[in-house]
Amino acid sequence: MKFRNGLLIGCAFLAGLAAAPQIAHYSAGRGGALAPMAHAADIVPKDDNTPREIEQLMFLFGYVLEKVKANYVEPVSTRDLITNSLNGMLSGLDPHSSYMTEKQFSDLQVQTKGSFGGLGLEVQGEDGHVRVVSPIDDTPAARAGIKPGDFIVAIDGKNIDGQPLDQVVTRMRGKPDTRITLTLIREKTPKPIIVTLTRAVIPLQVIKSSLYDTIGYIRIAQFNEETQSGLLAAYKKLQAQTHNKMAGLIIDLRSDPGGLLTQAIDVGSDFIRNGEIVSTRARHPQDSQRWDAHNTDITNGLPVVVLINGGSASASEIVAGALQDHQRAVLLGEKTFGKGSVQTILPIPGEGAIRLTTARYYTPSGRSIQGLGIVPDITVREARDDPGYSIHEADLAHIIKNRGGNTAQPPSRTDLPAIAKSIPAQPPANWPEFDPQKPATDFQLQQGLKVVRAMAGLPVAAEPPAPAEKTPASPATAATTPTPPKAAEPPTPSIPAEKQAAPESPAATPAPATSAPSTPAPAAPATPAPAAPAAPAHP
Repeated sequence: MKFRNGLLIGCAFLAGLAAAPQIAHYSAGRGGALAPMAHAADIVPKDDNTPREIEQLMFLFGYVLEKVKANYVEPVSTRDLITNSLNGMLSGLDPHSSYMTEKQFSDLQVQTKGSFGGLGLEVQGEDGHVRVVSPIDDTPAARAGIKPGDFIVAIDGKNIDGQPLDQVVTRMRGKPDTRITLTLIREKTPKPIIVTLTRAVIPLQVIKSSLYDTIGYIRIAQFNEETQSGLLAAYKKLQAQTHNKMAGLIIDLRSDPGGLLTQAIDVGSDFIRNGEIVSTRARHPQDSQRWDAHNTDITNGLPVVVLINGGSASASEIVAGALQDHQRAVLLGEKTFGKGSVQTILPIPGEGAIRLTTARYYTPSGRSIQGLGIVPDITVREARDDPGYSIHEADLAHIIKNRGGNTAQPPSRTDLPAIAKSIPAQPPANWPEFDPQKPATDFQLQQGLKVVRAMAGLPVAAEPPAPAEKTPASPATAATTPTPPKAAEPPTPSIPAEKQAAPESPAATPAPATSAPSTPAPAAPATPAPAAPAAPAHP
């Protein structure tokens, strides 16, 4: 998708060097010394962090700040200019590092722990544009069909291109039951898409579950502080419904943008009895770490199928990669996003926080999926005519390099069930249009059910199994039908899954660090949290 090159609001101030002669020309009478000063800075050797160079660059920064304040077409505050400079300093490093103001940091804590009024969208800034990372399940945005990768270009008919992300998010939030109109641009869609939504209270909910005959289904929407506890509660509920005779399990990680590293480790350890879950390698060797399994498998070896797609990122890729490397589960779906880095939140008392990339992570086999993603064991597209996610980590600007891994491929598998060869790679032409309230139309889910039933030694019928009888809602799981993450057009006749109540748990924003955002995180990446692509916000 091509866009005009918009000005990055937080553009790094060193970019002013190249523009210096022109600036001097336009401000001739007031800024004539700018060009000579820039040329003087140019003679300093690159990557020479001498006191002289640092002094010159600080002088350059102060000089540009002064000229902007004196000559910009409208008055601008020093705080805004400094904030923009900090944004540019960090966002220029990689797509996932950023500076958060005090308000943005406060919003991050709310998103991680509570609920808010809005649309249920996770968005991020990308070169002055606002891109959808993922709609949150069962929210106005998901029901309106907004897809990951969509660009929001206007709100209520007014262009937002080039506006700071926090301002855009503020405009999308609002009182419940109020209406808002978004204009979207979607790849391979010739005309802008206009959708009108009604704001609602967005509960940050991460676990949903259902039962298909004796096959359990658990959807993990994000990795936040309550993900593992919600997972354990949902699994316990499913086992009770089957009288401890569950035959297999599907874990749905589609469009899960990630979250807390510690939660990804705990979830992976719930299914892997021994061995490594993930390791991280930081700039300084003493800050690198490895985490091993907890000698537990809550399923006691039941067959497991994991659903993934291009929106599965970061923490969800850690879980998927560990299960694949240990050959503990069969991965079905599409290649994941490919974010193989870890971010740490470093609070600045009274001033907000820094979200900084501090390490790369590696799967148990030693591979880095940075920019590559995880390829499923069985490839199944969501829809016949939908190419899937159009944007992956490798498509973003100035990403960190994939390095340090010992292989780019997972260990070869000889344990796949025979049915894997007969699973179609895409829905048939007559497959029904996807409906979030009808799991029978979710093609990837239906193929996953076939695979896990075959792994469990159960007959694989042409028609999916009938759902279990409904049971009263319980606070441990979500009262909704499992909804595949991406509103595409997947499908396969299956019967709506059983509804259960889920824990009212917050949805983690991709990138809270090592500890809860409310407490300062150590500079070392010992407990950092992998973030979803870039610094997402939730309107």
